[in-house]
Amino acid sequence: MGVNLKDLVIKHNLELKDLAGKKIAIDAYNVIYQFLSTIRQYDGTPLMDKNGNVTSHLSGLFYRTINLIEAGVQPVFVFDGKAPVEKQAVQQAREEIREVAREKHKEALERGDTEEARKFAQQTSRLNSAMIQESKELIKAMGLPFVQALSEGEAQAAYMCNKGDVWAAASQDYDTLLFAAPRLIRNLSISKKKDISIEIIDLIETLNALHVDVSGLVDIGLLVGTDYNVSGVKGIGPKTALKIVQEGKIKEYETKINSYTTIKKLFLSPIVNKDYDLKWTAPDATKIKEILVDRHGFSEDRIDAAIERMIGKPINQKGLGD
Repeated sequence: MGVNLKDLVIKHNLELKDLAGKKIAIDAYNVIYQFLSTIRQYDGTPLMDKNGNVTSHLSGLFYRTINLIEAGVQPVFVFDGKAPVEKQAVQQAREEIREVAREKHKEALERGDTEEARKFAQQTSRLNSAMIQESKELIKAMGLPFVQALSEGEAQAAYMCNKGDVWAAASQDYDTLLFAAPRLIRNLSISKKKDISIEIIDLIETLNALHVDVSGLVDIGLLVGTDYNVSGVKGIGPKTALKIVQEGKIKEYETKINSYTTIKKLFLSPIVNKDYDLKWTAPDATKIKEILVDRHGFSEDRIDAAIERMIGKPINQKGLGD
């Protein structure tokens, strides 16, 4: 669900070519959920192989990541670790939304309303451990690094960005800014067919415009609600929260925010993995085809053509896992 900061942050549009040569830490769960939600059949059901295994996430990871590689972007995928206990409420809320959506999807199909069925189907996405493991396997086969976070992926990406190992963090969630990511990129992996621009948010520019520091930005988040305190403080929206923080009145509201000190520490001093290695290597065409073609029945011709786009030469040439 994330935190509602969209009306406060300073956003600039980018073209993919502007990110050429840049290393970008991508919030893996965030982007895989996007693929599961949006890459679907006409009635809203996800793409599946002949055995009924969902493949929407693999299709998205493969083809849309190739778009990034062709543009000269160097992606690294960051996977969530164990979520803090404070996140249980939002996780439960998400599951309840999925259950309701599943029922509404079923009802829409029964009455033949494919448009409604598709809408509700997009809300039913669930990411399981097998999907996560196979996503990592495909990413590795494509010659790309991934990092396993100890806790929140956004926090890990922000840490890597602050350390200088990547240029920016990519996620749809504004929470990434609360973890002090210097640069946040949104809409990076959205299909080019959609009328949605890639956005970049510079943390320092936003903080200067709002006249707050990172601690103040976290306070704004806690007032309006984050994944750790979903409802925030009743009746307070982003602009009111900003005014409260600017006027130095946050202490008047601390008791109205459950576990204020604990939650604030989760943002300002998150648990991160400091032991990671970022290496980009040549893709392993044989392994890619084993995962996508042999295992899941993807078109071999299409996969071959996509691999050629990725490496810039026919895959029957040597040096690709031969």
